[in-house]
Amino acid sequence: MADRSAPRAWQVVLEHIETELRAGRVVPGDRLAPERELATQLGVGRSSVREALRVLEVLGLLRTATGSGPSAGAMIVAAPRGGLSAILRLQVAANGFPVDDVVRTRVVLEAAALEDLAGDPHRDTASAAAVLDAMDAPGLAPAEFLTLDARFHLALVEASGNVVASAMMEGLRTAIESYVLAGAAAMSDWDGTAERLRAEHRAIVSAIDDADGEAARRLICGHITRYYDEAGLAHPF
Repeated sequence: MADRSAPRAWQVVLEHIETELRAGRVVPGDRLAPERELATQLGVGRSSVREALRVLEVLGLLRTATGSGPSAGAMIVAAPRGGLSAILRLQVAANGFPVDDVVRTRVVLEAAALEDLAGDPHRDTASAAAVLDAMDAPGLAPAEFLTLDARFHLALVEASGNVVASAMMEGLRTAIESYVLAGAAAMSDWDGTAERLRAEHRAIVSAIDDADGEAARRLICGHITRYYDEAGLAHPF
């Protein structure tokens, strides 16, 4: 008789990847080993690897891309968080919150969090800066770039130390990624837009590092609403 307490094969894969994430052996921007290699390493079938990757993608920890080449496979986009944020993220995906409401909430949450972060004498923007470095990688597809973009914004809110704001932002991840990716399709010059976003990100981090909370608030508000406007969506304010 089978041992019902033994983990299923896909759970073995899931636990392995989560362990690697929590230990920092893989970080946002890294790509996982190919499915075949993971299956051989863990002694499971490739279908079990694919099932585990689907779970992690739903939870917002990685994004998968089909095909071949440097952009194919599974890319880590976030480190694991607690159960509350995962539940919120799934709720947002299921409910389909109005984009206007998502943008309004983003502006309120991020502006307040970044102003607080700039005023903190012990502020630390290293995590956000690491994501920015990952966003400088050549050849990123818009979906990959914007997934890292969402991670950058979350990293700054997390750095503020406001755990409620962090959970809410992570819960909004699916909705945020959905509208920014849809907006990318409307951009006539995506490369130029991506370059502008990189510059705006750097300016935001510089304002925080300079302890200029007012500038950080102004820059983040303009950054979020400018993309929303350029994507041709109705202005939420």
